[in-house]
Amino acid sequence: MRETALITGASSGIGKELASIHAERGGNLVIVARREDKLNELKDELEARHSVQVTVIPKDLAQPEAPLEIYDHVKSVGIEIEYLINNAGFGGRGKFHERQWKQDLAMIQLNVVALTALSRLFLPDFVQKNSGRILNVSSTASLTPGPLQAVYYATKAYVTFLSNALAEELHDTEVTVTTLLPGATETGFASTSGMNETSLFNRTASARSVAQDGYDAMLAGRLEVISGVTFGQKMMMAMIPFMPKKVMLRQIRRMQEVKG
Repeated sequence: MRETALITGASSGIGKELASIHAERGGNLVIVARREDKLNELKDELEARHSVQVTVIPKDLAQPEAPLEIYDHVKSVGIEIEYLINNAGFGGRGKFHERQWKQDLAMIQLNVVALTALSRLFLPDFVQKNSGRILNVSSTASLTPGPLQAVYYATKAYVTFLSNALAEELHDTEVTVTTLLPGATETGFASTSGMNETSLFNRTASARSVAQDGYDAMLAGRLEVISGVTFGQKMMMAMIPFMPKKVMLRQIRRMQEVKG
């Protein structure tokens, strides 16, 4: 039997690499993103190369009705989802009081509400059949507050904490919830969020390596995996619990300021 994975944000970056990895293993796909042309290009490529079945659902997950529409579509065409991969998300840099509220509201809708809604829609099916895996793509940003990316860091903290809690709630089932926490990664995120102008993105990991780490952790049923961070970044993360919070916040702000 070919496991079918539903992947959001599948048209580029980590999501596209996750789709490729799953197809390489012979798995079928439901791929979701806003750009139908990019999804169809990926569909044609993966079906030709790996002889898998790929279903395209073009949706803007920043729209409140999108998660239920995706779920209803999957059910109506008789596709059974084994892996739910909530990858879609975006960020944005700047002072909270100066940023456009509609951008941050869309960020909350996509990063938090859509992920939560899709998890809530598919989890009862997974629990009923006592099988299924969820991979939620968070960020190392979820480990601290983030001055100059206040809303983004907060949304990713929500993703990590929700995912960890769900994993424990499901401890007596065969259903698992895994959280992927990437560091700076070679995707379109940096340019769209403005982070490409900061020191945090001086060194980036490949989207493929991060996706592989997340996919492998999902298959293994791990609670979470951190990927794409340098040795220095690992050392800094280890020090976070011991740093005075004001010092830590100041350091994060400076890292997110535009390079001179």
